[in-house]
Amino acid sequence: QVQLVESGGGSVQAGGSLRLSCAASRSTYSTYSMAWFRQAPGKEREGVAAITDGATNYADSVKGRFTISRDSAKKILYLQMNSLKPEDTAMYYCASQSPVRLTLRAAYYHYWGQGTQVTVSS
Repeated sequence: QVQLVESGGGSVQAGGSLRLSCAASRSTYSTYSMAWFRQAPGKEREGVAAITDGATNYADSVKGRFTISRDSAKKILYLQMNSLKPEDTAMYYCASQSPVRLTLRAAYYHYWGQGTQVTVSS
């Protein structure tokens, strides 16, 4: 069983930055993807970024602004968010152990954190 705990959310002005962290209770094989998802009120869950075996995949809406990374030794997943926009406002979740490489579809991920809120004002 893997437990995931997100942190780093908060309220920022448009154009600002935040770094989200997700701590895992134990490490997994790097061939299995980890990812960040987000969900705004009234909207479907959206895949933001995924990482596995050193490779990454990003949603078009965040390319060039967000960076996903993973510290395997410390069992921490990060999401660096720059140039934040009001449309980035959402609850952000980390997820782990998708058997499908770099997928941004939520159904493939087995473990989920509780989420951390990100609010971007204009």
